[in-house]
Amino acid sequence: MSEYVAHLDGRAATAADLGPLAFAGYAHFTAMQVRGGGIRGLDLHLERLRKASADMFGRAIPDDRIRAHLRTALRDGPDDVSLTATVFGAAGEFTAADAEPRVLVRTGPPASGPAGPLALAAVEHERDLPAVKHVGEVGKTYHLRQAVARGFDDAAFVDRRGRFSEATIWNLAFWDGSAVVWPKAAMLAGTTMGIVRRRLHALGVPQREEEVTLDGLPALGGAVVMNSWTPGIAVPRIESVPLPEANGFVALLHRAYAEEPLVSP
Repeated sequence: MSEYVAHLDGRAATAADLGPLAFAGYAHFTAMQVRGGGIRGLDLHLERLRKASADMFGRAIPDDRIRAHLRTALRDGPDDVSLTATVFGAAGEFTAADAEPRVLVRTGPPASGPAGPLALAAVEHERDLPAVKHVGEVGKTYHLRQAVARGFDDAAFVDRRGRFSEATIWNLAFWDGSAVVWPKAAMLAGTTMGIVRRRLHALGVPQREEEVTLDGLPALGGAVVMNSWTPGIAVPRIESVPLPEANGFVALLHRAYAEEPLVSP
């Protein structure tokens, strides 16, 4: 398999297929890590695509067809890959024309994310359609670059009420010493976040949602970021506020994630 392989609606994509998508921005997607041919939280990925398609296009591609496209993309490749499934409308952007959604599946080398830890800048930013994982979000990369220029590793987003929501390509989670604290604000609920939440529940670990602000950070016992790469990378500092290492918290999240079975599409 070449480094990256793309399939459009279940067949190998050509340059002519991909050309019109080079600057397309009205689409949504889900990203996952495939290990041993299986996917953790496949039901959450399918639910994400289904709900976002209903929101953006007024209709959703059936789950069995999405799964068939995933199987086709994975059939001749290695057991471990990164995979992104993007749903877009053939009518394109800047039009209200109705068109059947289409699916682009791209596979590439497996990834596990940075080793961390990651110090975060706090940036006031609210995403459009925060519950949808959509493409074309220039703000994410812009704020990442600005944070790095200030000496941080990445950026965490704060809404107009001063509440933490998420980070550039990450969900945030905090630890109070005995329970996991999920920030309460408008955000994209990640699939890894969903996996961890249900597995922590099964393990009997207390969890709650709470409004978390910069001023409230000193009362907390740790923080992490998570996404499809990893269930937890330690965050030792947000702005000038130091946070405890909380190695046990990171280990707990990784343990919970590992409890989720790998499912073949």
